[in-house]
Amino acid sequence: MKESKLMSVSAIQNGTVIDHIPASSLFKVIQILRLDRIENQITFGTNLESDKLGRKAIIKISGVFFEDEDINRIALVAPDAKLNIIKDYEVVEKKVVEVPDNIIGIAKCMNPKCITNFENVITRFRVVSKKNVALKCHYCEKITTQENMSII
Repeated sequence: MKESKLMSVSAIQNGTVIDHIPASSLFKVIQILRLDRIENQITFGTNLESDKLGRKAIIKISGVFFEDEDINRIALVAPDAKLNIIKDYEVVEKKVVEVPDNIIGIAKCMNPKCITNFENVITRFRVVSKKNVALKCHYCEKITTQENMSII
């Protein structure tokens, strides 16, 4: 009989755990949060089994706590993500990521003729669907969907 080995990821003393990220969105979340630019310890795993998502990813960031604007960015690519705030190895707060009603300066309009793509204008969208994220541009009224969304 073959013995199974279990590898565990050590707990973090203080920081943030982002769970329930769709496996396909892990690297988008890393890009959105600019985790490649911070020096803190980061642990991530992907293609982990999940009853809810089938396959999920998780990120643990030591010593980092996020602003609401960053959380809004996560919601665009991982609308079901959960954030656990860790202090002294204990979960002190749980945050459910929610797609806000309006998105300002986070995503790029997919319409190449939109003023936001050739003038120095901050993008503004009204969210028209929160489940399969779809954004309506304030300026040109084109719909940008999750499939063709670029994060600024």
